[in-house]
Amino acid sequence: MNKSAGVLLGIVVAVGAISAGGAWYTGTKLEGVLQQQIVESNKELQAVLIGYDATASLELVSLDRGVFSSNARYRLKGQGDLFRGDLELLISDHIEHGPLPFSRLVRLKWLPVMASSRYELEKSPQTEKWFAATKGAVPFKGVVNVAYDLSADGTLELAPVDLALDEQSSLKFSGLNATISVSDSRQKAKVDGYVDSLSLAISAPDQAPGKLEVNGLTLASNLTKSSFGYYLGQNTLELSNTKATFGDKQSVLTLKNFEQKTSSEETGSNVSGRADYRVGEIAFDGKTVGSAEMLWSMKNLDSQGMVDLVQVYQNVLQPYQKAATEAAARGEPAPELQLTPAEETKVRDAVNKVLAAKPQIALESLALKTGNGESRFSLGLDLAKPQNLELPTAELGKQLISQLDAKLSLSKPMVADVAALQAQAEGMTDAKQIAEQSAATAEMLSAMAVATQLAKLDGNNVVSALHYANNEVNFNGQKMTVEQFIGFVMSKVAGAGAQQ
Repeated sequence: MNKSAGVLLGIVVAVGAISAGGAWYTGTKLEGVLQQQIVESNKELQAVLIGYDATASLELVSLDRGVFSSNARYRLKGQGDLFRGDLELLISDHIEHGPLPFSRLVRLKWLPVMASSRYELEKSPQTEKWFAATKGAVPFKGVVNVAYDLSADGTLELAPVDLALDEQSSLKFSGLNATISVSDSRQKAKVDGYVDSLSLAISAPDQAPGKLEVNGLTLASNLTKSSFGYYLGQNTLELSNTKATFGDKQSVLTLKNFEQKTSSEETGSNVSGRADYRVGEIAFDGKTVGSAEMLWSMKNLDSQGMVDLVQVYQNVLQPYQKAATEAAARGEPAPELQLTPAEETKVRDAVNKVLAAKPQIALESLALKTGNGESRFSLGLDLAKPQNLELPTAELGKQLISQLDAKLSLSKPMVADVAALQAQAEGMTDAKQIAEQSAATAEMLSAMAVATQLAKLDGNNVVSALHYANNEVNFNGQKMTVEQFIGFVMSKVAGAGAQQ
């Protein structure tokens, strides 16, 4: 044996010895690590399901430990309306011990890990229909690589589904491919996923058939765990094309380039966030309507107060709503909502805590843009803690709302565009008649708004603006008290109704 070969053999033997020793060590520690991860998973499941009529838990059913690999089985249980009753899933997991699992070596991944696992759903009486819908393929499976600091990365695959819901309804799903990574202690998490297509066709003897088709769904999340246990950060959902077919005439509504972006962050004890929704193109029966957006923002939300309110909703209001629904189904009156003194105190304290932070909620933009115009509405609301939540309604409202701003800009050409599309949908075909009727509709709407003094005309836009602060209302340049404003609006609305 030459010197080089001897060195190489020595390296191989050393690596093998280290790997075997490390695998043995990992095997002895594996059960404790798994149990701790299950505890953390159950905490997160509990947090995620706050506000839903559901509970879920994960447990380790068995662990067959070996030197180089182990086999584990988990049980995921779910109860409540979210799961439509009781749900039980069994998941098998083949775990290769680190530091150098064979499956990673053959893919030339030499970075040491604690374990590399391959998990998949097991077939059971509860999942056999799911297996049938996937033509026998495992409905979901994936790989997870766990580092020695307990950070992890992996994949999740949902198999394609082709399912006949009944004789006239069906579901087709192309499958999901996602990558997931979490930092040590699960403080940070990233998820990226993609679905090529989903199609749901529904039909019944007493209604027109309907169909929903989704193409090019992209999911992305980049989250950090907050001090109160929830994940905050950025979430993005994008759809390249969505089509809904419905009604007796089988009308088709199409949305292209839909985008939903949400973000949240924690500053001290407060949370702020925003949610932006945009549609690049809206079409109805093949005719382009335009584009739209809805932009929300929230600031100064007290995190603990919000958590307390959600818990009260889950523990008190949800059971009441369920009991009321069941009573209505039996034709009985709804039961009386009763709070214990402790629950009343918790609600009052939570509301006061939230309002003391002076939360701000804003609909920054609700807009529709067509080929000839754009209409937009915005609303900003600043709240404050009143002296007492038991104040009379009028006085409570004055102290509760510290500031309100609302603006409306309604484009007459946009209204005409929408009216023209509606006329075409109703079967009108004469282009001249459609143009005249749509223009008349826009003019009539603007004339009514101006005549009632609820809006003003600014070029081709009907505009209205409201500002409230310190018990003073400024409505389209007119200053008045809250009581005067309410009386003014009621008189104008009543007058408009009497003229019809």
